[in-house]
Amino acid sequence: MRIHPASLGLAVLLASACDKPAQPDTEQARTSAGPCVELSTKLCESAGNDTPTCTWVKRVTGLFEHNTCQLALADVDKAIARMSELAKPCTELGNRLCNDLGETTESCQMVRGELPNIDPTQCEQMGSQYDSILADLRSREERNQPLSDELVEALAANEPPGWGPKDAKVTIVLFSDFQCPYCARAAESAEQLKRSYGERARLIFRHFPLPFHQEAHLAAQAAMAAHAQGKFWDYHDRLFAHQDALTREDLEHHAVELGLDMAKFKKALDEGTYRSDVDADLELGKRVAVEGTPTIFVGKKRMVGADPEELSRTIDAALGS
Repeated sequence: MRIHPASLGLAVLLASACDKPAQPDTEQARTSAGPCVELSTKLCESAGNDTPTCTWVKRVTGLFEHNTCQLALADVDKAIARMSELAKPCTELGNRLCNDLGETTESCQMVRGELPNIDPTQCEQMGSQYDSILADLRSREERNQPLSDELVEALAANEPPGWGPKDAKVTIVLFSDFQCPYCARAAESAEQLKRSYGERARLIFRHFPLPFHQEAHLAAQAAMAAHAQGKFWDYHDRLFAHQDALTREDLEHHAVELGLDMAKFKKALDEGTYRSDVDADLELGKRVAVEGTPTIFVGKKRMVGADPEELSRTIDAALGS
């Protein structure tokens, strides 16, 4: 059975408390708010208030009688020292990575934020694979560097589907896959952005059908066939609303429901009219190191995922608002 890292330090604390004579417990002691809250507060200040260790400490101390917590407080420094010792592998790993990556890098900030949530035994295992982990983080850091002006221009070239004025101060480019469930959430975020920013921003949609999504490439071609008839966003919304219905028959059904010219639509799919457009988006995505979907670029900045709040903060910063 794996013991939570906090439990070892807390066990030391409680063992020392149990060696002391217990004080008579009273109803007033049980109902007053004092020592157990103070105990958990001190331990959480050491472990980090937002860490799993702190959450565990609060749950456990909530089970104790108040006189036990009062006795344990006398030896709280022993538990804190033990907790610090247990966290040492993660602390040392974080320091080593940030020293090699640079304290101001995004990768270092990610490491600092994530390692406190990891079991120390995992940090020890990661330490044995240090060179590989460092190489991956450096690769990530390189991918997250701002895009060149040339690549930013390429992302907006050739009249891709989108909304917003071409001279908008901020251009957002979304690489997406109609069979990807996370991309459906990104589509919702994009709609929120349209309502929030209107003419102040431009959004461009780029196709990046992943190879293991067998129906995604044809769905992307169908969306471009709808785009040729001025119905890209209507078709886009319908595909994401029916991700379990992306066969050729389904794609035609969606087109019928939207009132598209079916002779033109079917011909485009039969002849692969827009296959090269989708393939060109794939190649463009590879040039800017897209590895998964959704991937979003706000100006020159890469974002993986589509958290609405993070997107809004990034766009606001680009707008200077």
